[in-house]
Amino acid sequence: MDVIPLAQGFAAELAGIGLVDVASSDAAYRAVRAAFEAHSVLVFRGQSVSDDVQAAFSRAFGPLELVKVGSLGHGTFYSRLNNLAADGGVVPENDRQIWRARANQLWHTDSSFKKTPALASVLSARRVPSAGGETEFASTRLAWERLPDARKALLANAVATHSYAHSRDQIHPELMTPAERAALPPVRWRMTWRNPVHGRRALYIASHAYAIDGMGDNEAKALLAALIAEATRPEVTYLHRWRPGDVVMWDNRAILHRGRPWPLDEPRVMVRTTIQAREEDGLAEMRPAA
Repeated sequence: MDVIPLAQGFAAELAGIGLVDVASSDAAYRAVRAAFEAHSVLVFRGQSVSDDVQAAFSRAFGPLELVKVGSLGHGTFYSRLNNLAADGGVVPENDRQIWRARANQLWHTDSSFKKTPALASVLSARRVPSAGGETEFASTRLAWERLPDARKALLANAVATHSYAHSRDQIHPELMTPAERAALPPVRWRMTWRNPVHGRRALYIASHAYAIDGMGDNEAKALLAALIAEATRPEVTYLHRWRPGDVVMWDNRAILHRGRPWPLDEPRVMVRTTIQAREEDGLAEMRPAA
């Protein structure tokens, strides 16, 4: 396995190893898991990927999350991220799927709004547009390490509230269905996630976060916006330009990501599997005191 750096301090392409290797070989899994802990974003090029192959690869890292109510793929392990209509054509610009795509263009961490957050996401490109549609990544581990000591002291034991409704309402008041609102009440998490493998901390923030314990609403929102802006400065991000057969895996404990726009008259078809965090992934420390 060759590890090819893609950005300063995080993100790497893994060559000479594929999804099937990891699903079928403990040695391959251990090598990729070590790269995941070190680099946070892993790129696999030219994969012969299917739903089953993607799920088998993902399960090597932990239990899979079921797709939530209101999303394409609800009740399965496969989140369908596309702009296709039932007849195979592209949906109109005012379709709910386009609203969802725009919401995904906010900087976020997958599943921070759930009672069990995500360890990692695995996204595969099935059809890509001729231009645009990239995915951009930022390391919140490096962002934490860049913070001045006084800011670290403020955030070390801070607790933020995350809500799916908060991010979706920024896009359209009808984007989130009543069933989604009922199923996804706000949750609270500590604002730094310590990696138990090497002990490095990362900011745990997202467009879903909107409140911080002990702060006024305006102060909390301003601080969260400033933290995200600092973490995602263009010169410290990695922009992934998709090719068919690409698979990208990222660590939701230590990465912010967002989709980028593309010409809406062209199809873009992606499939995501999401791996739930477990106690041994550092989840135990993330729960705030009652």
